[in-house]
Amino acid sequence: MLLHEFDPNKDAVINPEMLVNKIEDFPDVTVSCFSKKLFNNVLSFFDPKQITEVHSAVGLTPVYEVVYQGERFAFYQSYVGEPKCIGDYEDIMAMGSKCLILLGNCGVLDRTIEDCGIIIPTKAIRDEGASYHYAPPSDTIDVNKKYKHLFKEVLNQFGYPYVEGTTWTTDACYRETREKVQRRKAQGAICVEMECAGMQALCDFRGSDFFQFFYAGDNLDHSSWQPRSLSGESRLDDKSKIALLAFELGLKIKKENKER
Repeated sequence: MLLHEFDPNKDAVINPEMLVNKIEDFPDVTVSCFSKKLFNNVLSFFDPKQITEVHSAVGLTPVYEVVYQGERFAFYQSYVGEPKCIGDYEDIMAMGSKCLILLGNCGVLDRTIEDCGIIIPTKAIRDEGASYHYAPPSDTIDVNKKYKHLFKEVLNQFGYPYVEGTTWTTDACYRETREKVQRRKAQGAICVEMECAGMQALCDFRGSDFFQFFYAGDNLDHSSWQPRSLSGESRLDDKSKIALLAFELGLKIKKENKER
């Protein structure tokens, strides 16, 4: 089976360093989100300075430097779906990023999770393809192994409730059939998205720190699909406040790294 052909050799035919140059003094912590409306809204909070851009056939993705509470961060918009999401961060790691905090919307498989509720994934079901190029085959991959305690401190500080659990990473959003939903729930999944397993596998493979969290969107745990706040414009102020929690986590990561 081709998904079992994992090759641990890090020297590929094409490597990121062949296409991008390392940038001196690149911010050590990078923050990214998926929603264009959310990204632009959060970017408007800052006085951003463009550091560089990621090139691809679909266009250019600018990478900005922003200052939050006196600390420098890189900030860019990720694309939905593992291949582009992974490819962009491959380039950004080669430019100098050492840690990525990624946040995004997810569907819920547990109707008790409130709309825009925060979810910390602890394990990802690998129902996709890209992660198998970065990690040996397995049904699941452990995620958020390093900074979960710091993010919980942030959530407690700002009064945000949260849930932890397994996420289902799929690469086919129109193939979340009722049978698959029930099967994934039986495996312990509480939510579904399209990047977590691959991004964790990538960062494990390349040695980059990584943390991902979700804000709950549409509900699949119902007799009919409930979009809730899936739209990018829906509850944008609430989502922007949630996005700033990523920068708060970044402050704690920076502080912990300085104290080592």
